[in-house]
Amino acid sequence: MPVITIDGVSYEVESGRNLLETCLSLGLDLPYFCWHPAMGSIGACRQCAVVQYQNKEDTRGRIVMGCMTPVTDGALFSLAGDKAQHFREAIVESLMLNHPHDCPVCAEGGECHLQDMTVMVGHRDRHYRGRKNTHRNQYLGPLINHEMNRCITCYRCTRFYRDYAGGTDLAAMAAHDHIYFGRHQEGVLQSEFAGNLVEVCPTGVFTDKTLVHDYTRKWDLQSAPSVCTGCGVGCNTMPGERYGRLKRVHNRFNLDVNGYFLCDRGRFGAGFVNSDRALEYPGLREADGRYRALDHHDALLRMMAQCTPGRVAGIGSPRAPVEANYLLQLLVGADNYAPGFSDSEQVLVNLALALQQRSAAAIPDIRTIESADAVLVLGEDVTNTAPRIALALRQSVRNRAYELAAGLRLEHWQDAAIRNLAQDQRSPLFIAATADTPLDDVAAARLSLAPDDIAALGRAVAAGIAGDTSAGDILPQALREQAGKISAALAGARRPLVIAGTGCGSAAILQAAAAVADALCNAGNQAMLCLCVPEANSLGQAMLAGPAAPDLATLQRRAGAGEFDTLVVLENDLYRRGNASHIDALLAAFGEVIVLDGLDNATTSAATLALPAANFAESEGTLVSLEGRAQRYFPVFQPRAERRPSWVWLLACMKEQERPEVHTLHHFDDITRACAAGVPALAGITAAAPDLHYLNLGVKVPRQPPRYSGRTAMRADISVHEPKQREDEETPLAFTMEGLNRNQPGALLPWVWAPGWNSNQSVQKFQTRPGGPLKGGTAGARLLQPGAGGGGAAAQGHSSAGAGSSTAAPAGSRPGYWQLVPRPRIFGSDELSALSPAVAELAGPAVIELCSDDAAALGAAPGDGVEVGDGLATLELRVNDTMAAGCAGYSAGFEGTGNLEALAVVALRRSSSWQRRPQVIGSDRGAGQGGANV
Repeated sequence: MPVITIDGVSYEVESGRNLLETCLSLGLDLPYFCWHPAMGSIGACRQCAVVQYQNKEDTRGRIVMGCMTPVTDGALFSLAGDKAQHFREAIVESLMLNHPHDCPVCAEGGECHLQDMTVMVGHRDRHYRGRKNTHRNQYLGPLINHEMNRCITCYRCTRFYRDYAGGTDLAAMAAHDHIYFGRHQEGVLQSEFAGNLVEVCPTGVFTDKTLVHDYTRKWDLQSAPSVCTGCGVGCNTMPGERYGRLKRVHNRFNLDVNGYFLCDRGRFGAGFVNSDRALEYPGLREADGRYRALDHHDALLRMMAQCTPGRVAGIGSPRAPVEANYLLQLLVGADNYAPGFSDSEQVLVNLALALQQRSAAAIPDIRTIESADAVLVLGEDVTNTAPRIALALRQSVRNRAYELAAGLRLEHWQDAAIRNLAQDQRSPLFIAATADTPLDDVAAARLSLAPDDIAALGRAVAAGIAGDTSAGDILPQALREQAGKISAALAGARRPLVIAGTGCGSAAILQAAAAVADALCNAGNQAMLCLCVPEANSLGQAMLAGPAAPDLATLQRRAGAGEFDTLVVLENDLYRRGNASHIDALLAAFGEVIVLDGLDNATTSAATLALPAANFAESEGTLVSLEGRAQRYFPVFQPRAERRPSWVWLLACMKEQERPEVHTLHHFDDITRACAAGVPALAGITAAAPDLHYLNLGVKVPRQPPRYSGRTAMRADISVHEPKQREDEETPLAFTMEGLNRNQPGALLPWVWAPGWNSNQSVQKFQTRPGGPLKGGTAGARLLQPGAGGGGAAAQGHSSAGAGSSTAAPAGSRPGYWQLVPRPRIFGSDELSALSPAVAELAGPAVIELCSDDAAALGAAPGDGVEVGDGLATLELRVNDTMAAGCAGYSAGFEGTGNLEALAVVALRRSSSWQRRPQVIGSDRGAGQGGANV
């Protein structure tokens, strides 16, 4: 390891790093603006200047930029010398020439990196007295607020938006001292990751518009470590609360799960916590259909009386935590417990789990996905079903560039040089989907195919890797050639990755993806297999319930036969799980329907007893992500009114019934341990986070930062005296500012702050090195060990026949009939985030997509209404020439599509009564970005 000297002190440092990140790793404060650990160095801001000396006799030295200077053995540097300090101070003063003095009213004030760096270099007085340049701000949509006058031209925004996230509608325009960062004309930012500009920007140019409209300073936010519930990836978050309202969600660094970035659904989709639809009191339906409010004790007695052992069934939820689902399973019995998927989705999620458990391929985390040097995506639009994986795939295609750079001995952090070297050379990414995806711009090829053709392509690729070239004979010539190219690219890669998922609704595609991964493993490649599942705890539900668990149709049949009196539904709007008439029949088969949920929905409206359940920001729980990582989230604030976490309602009911299986369960951690002991697949969940007895050097971890203020003022309308803060008896966190937020396990990091580092850049003080893992370790516990399977997953007892298997060709050959294929959208397809006002504004209406030829055959034009099946739905037509012929894509999860079943073959007709809606620019952001049809 090289030894360098900084201001007379020698340090042994890691080779291959630049001086800036080396100094930060050593705990030395060196200011910077343009550098970012995830995006490398370009040397634009000149703020990290230091003096480098040739040798010990050199007394003058020369100014170099820390972010552009590699550390070499024997190098001599000075950070504290007058020359370097004066240079850095002059740079800050020049950056401040046009910067407004509006810190007190700036949304970034108090967590501004520019403020921190200005103080760090010692700049105080400006000498320039001329007029400042000013700019007109742009409307960038409901998520991002734009204030261009605060810009210091560090280029971080465009480097992230264009180079890292692949966006095209934000750029640096003009030149010299008139550079403008924005769109060519104002409008909604189109990238699914635009919200990261809020954290990437070191000043207040891009700020969280939802926070600006309901503002609280960072130091007055109460926060807790949490997990995003928007999809199955399980990104780590830090929600912030004030006055009992969730104010914002920031990224919580986890090297293996989400790194520094979140998708916009995860960042802005938690607004449902503040929804007017939140239930706050139990309700009992009276004879006239109205609900009568109960207190929690009366509601509990009613629940206890109706839940007679052996006569009660339960429906869990893949959006509820493991512990609540486990207690419901205990309450009703494993044979009477359905995991809460739709009937078709239950088959697919169980299959995805089984394939990963049995495959010899590694199950990758986000960091490993970024290392893949060849990728095949079968049937999954990952940008809209698992967005953070899509961002990782955009980084994976750069591995070819890093290979070229290594040949020239360019370090990975030399970003501009590597991009100039590689130009358009990328590692291969192949996508086979029913239509276009937002990743098409970086794909080597994107094939538009019907679901069964995607599966056939996957099987042909697997056979080609295994050396059986005859398997592709059934494919058309052009597709056979593509299969050969894909096979060769994957077989020639060191770290090939295969991705599929449940999003397309096809079991055959899942099996084909596993077959490709197994073929690669058998050929000696270090293959990876990633199977996406739809919800935050989908995989945890499959592990808990097992493949033998009854589905909704089975419960309905048994209830109709008189086996049950009562149904308990846990945090699940069943009307999103199937045809409305089927769900009506299911609920009608039970004499009593008890629903635990936090929001009013169609299922709570059908309940005889509705119990208000706390949401993720008010409760604790464990979720299992799509990679099989168990992660714990903690309450940010206390539930309002009569709201209780679901596990509290269920445990109290069984306690009242004096059920022996819960005699030893008193705290949340007791439930976690009981679940780990009773369900072998979930045995590792206790390692997801420390239990409630953990103390950090004798004290709890505080939810409130050291500068938290106004605890008396917040309730001055009630009393001028500040009450004692409530003690948290279930977690290692405290609802106070008293405690220690330093060096604790990574799962317990509620906020980041360090002296002199008030912005989110302070996360480097909690890392082993900038961009490296947290000092307390990576949060979560892997339940599916990478590459632990025995191989041959696709061939071991999982036939695709009858599980979402149908052929697009016959549908296309029958005039007037098409095969329905889901088209998930990042905004609108998820149940809870769609209730957030900003996300709802971007979602737009549900549509049905057809290619031009199919639309012409239907006699319909874009904007016309299309009747689907026999009264199943009427949707607006969108013509998409990338849609596979014979397929009709529908907006999965949107209002009006609940009766549609993936892969069903249905008749379509042009609606004669449809009223065209006015077109709104940007209203369907995230619905797909087009691409060349192959």
